[in-house]
Amino acid sequence: MVDTTTVKLPPKLKARVTALARKTGRSAHSFIVEAVERHTQREERVYDFVKEALAADADIERTGEVYRAEDVHAWLERLAKGEKPSRPKPWQR
Repeated sequence: MVDTTTVKLPPKLKARVTALARKTGRSAHSFIVEAVERHTQREERVYDFVKEALAADADIERTGEVYRAEDVHAWLERLAKGEKPSRPKPWQR
C-alpha cells in the first residue's frame, strides 16, 4: 500500500527538480521519492553510527580497555592481505 504525502516546495527548488527529472528521463515524483529514500538511508546510517560510537565509548569507560592505533592499523593491513591475524591486545588506561 502507498500513502500520499503532500510536499510544498519553494518555486525555485520545484523548477530545479522538474528540470533535472526531465533531463534524466524521470518524473518529478520518482526523483523526489528517490531523494527522500536516499536521505532517509543516510540519516539512519548516521544515527546507527552515533549509537555505536556512544556504546563503544561506554565500553571504554566501563572496562578501561583501549587499543593502540598502530596495532589496529597493522591488524587491518594483514586482514586486507587475506591473512587471518589474531586481534590486537587491548591495554588498560
